[in-house]
Amino acid sequence: MPDPKVMEAAVHEYVAAFGASAPERVVALFAENATVEDPVGSPLHVGHDAIRAFYTASMQTGAKLKLDGPVRICGPYAAFAFNVHLHWDGTDKRVDVIDTFRFDDAGKVIEMRAYFGPANMHGFA
Repeated sequence: MPDPKVMEAAVHEYVAAFGASAPERVVALFAENATVEDPVGSPLHVGHDAIRAFYTASMQTGAKLKLDGPVRICGPYAAFAFNVHLHWDGTDKRVDVIDTFRFDDAGKVIEMRAYFGPANMHGFA
C-alpha cells in the first residue's frame, strides 16, 4: 500500500509543477505505463511519452491550478478538487475539476482521471 504522505506530496507537486510549466516534473510522478484520462470519457494517454505530450500542450495554455480543499486519501487513491485558471481569447476563464490519482506500492501514479463537464467551465462562450 502506498504511503498516504507520499500520495499527498505527489498531489502538491503536481499542482506546483503545472504552475511552473514543468511537464518533466509531472511525468516523474507517473509510473512508466500509467494512464491519463482527461476528462473522463476521452481517449487515454498511456505511458510517459503520451503523458508528457499531453501535459506539455496543456501547460502551453498558461493555465494555473489552485487546490480547492484538502486532498482526500482512501487506500491507493487520492482525490482532490481544484480550479484551473487561465486567460484565453482575451478573457479570464475557470474550470472546476476533481482529479483522482491511483498509486502503485512504490508511490507512483498509475491512473489519473479528471472529472469535469460543461457546467464546470466558467467564462467560455
